[in-house]
Amino acid sequence: MRTALRTALAAALVAGVAATPVLAAGSAFAAGTNPAPKAAAAPAAAQDTPVRTVQLGGGLSAAVYARGDQHPYYTADVISGGTVLGELKAGAGYPSQDTQVFAGYSVTLTSEGEVTAVAQDGTLVRTVQVAEGLSAKVYARGDQHPYYTATVVKDGTVLGELKAGAGYPSQDTQVFAGYSVTLTSEGEVTSFAANGTLVRTVQLAGGLSAKVYARGDQHRYFTADVVEGGTVLGELKAGAGYPPEDTQVFAGYAVTLTFEGEVTATAAPGTGAQGASASGGTGASAGKDKLGPCTVSTTVSIGAGTAAELFMTRQGPVAEFSTAGEDRVFAMVDRTHPSLPKSVGFTARIVDPKSATPSLYTKVEGGTAKGGTHAFPKLPEGCTFEVPIENGAKGATGAKSATGAGTGLTTNTGQTSVIPQGGVAAGAEFAAEGDSTALIAAGAGAASLAAAGLGFVVLRRRAAADRV
Repeated sequence: MRTALRTALAAALVAGVAATPVLAAGSAFAAGTNPAPKAAAAPAAAQDTPVRTVQLGGGLSAAVYARGDQHPYYTADVISGGTVLGELKAGAGYPSQDTQVFAGYSVTLTSEGEVTAVAQDGTLVRTVQVAEGLSAKVYARGDQHPYYTATVVKDGTVLGELKAGAGYPSQDTQVFAGYSVTLTSEGEVTSFAANGTLVRTVQLAGGLSAKVYARGDQHRYFTADVVEGGTVLGELKAGAGYPPEDTQVFAGYAVTLTFEGEVTATAAPGTGAQGASASGGTGASAGKDKLGPCTVSTTVSIGAGTAAELFMTRQGPVAEFSTAGEDRVFAMVDRTHPSLPKSVGFTARIVDPKSATPSLYTKVEGGTAKGGTHAFPKLPEGCTFEVPIENGAKGATGAKSATGAGTGLTTNTGQTSVIPQGGVAAGAEFAAEGDSTALIAAGAGAASLAAAGLGFVVLRRRAAADRV
């Protein structure tokens, strides 16, 4: 009897406990109450705005997007001309990098969202115009060991091919149609007219014309045959071992050839005989022992026993380098060729050569770690430039007039040297000599130039042209 009672009480107790939650829930609904709402989820970060846009080669670009929340990854839309060519994905559930080929470029996206592109074997990366009708088509070659080739074409005809980089030389130079063309291991193409190449024919006033030839190889200059009715009246020479410009009078016109190979002519009334020079002599201009009124110079020391004479002319800046204390010029830079080649043994470059306020940056062995800059003198008052001047400077175009021997204005203001703000490097293909000189080859052991590491010297005749 007692056992049955205990069993009944236990069963009732268990039933009451189990029923309690049900009753409580029922009471809550009966009372009109609702369960507490869950906390709202944080809004997802916007993923439709690119975190960066990367400019790639061949006109391609990549818009990079950050994707995912807890497991972030990146995607990149590869675009050409506004059209999406395809998508790359990397990171999280995707590979650590994704690489695909678009328009001849192998494009890679990494799990950090970085994008790079490499031109595939045989991709045309650029076309360089060498001269009228002459061009070089540069192709990227190789995959693991990239190099470049350049197909030189004249009027649609392939003349030959250059190769540089990887298993080829660091640069390749060949002559095509009178032009020396160089391809570097970076795929860059440079060129200049080879010795004896007719670079242009200029029609002048009074029925005259001038045939301009590029001369020299490492030390380039120009000559111009002045022609009337098929007859050569005379020849002008400028640049390298000749003056920066040469002026002579032909058939009543003063014809000027500059060291850039440009030819101009102006009427020269009352000059007399055909072929006389602008200063009254014959052949090469007479009275060249003085600088003209529109040429000014200053001499500075650049260290290691080397001096630089800085000229400002109507054709722009010219700097001549010589052994300090001697009248021996061994190299030169000017507006057209502003840098010395590395083989000269020290760095020299005209900064802003096309402006009205250029400066010369130099660095020689044993000199200051950062080199130094020296300001060119200003063009004398009343003189104007014959070449276009940048940076808003006032200039004028036009030919040199036929005048007398000049005033011999030369100013030596001493050295002004400051530390340059940016890196400047040499690298021109050649240096031109801008005064009247006679080039003398010298042995590698020339003691007077050993400090500068130079293998040749130039004996200069101070016979600058009358530059007006």
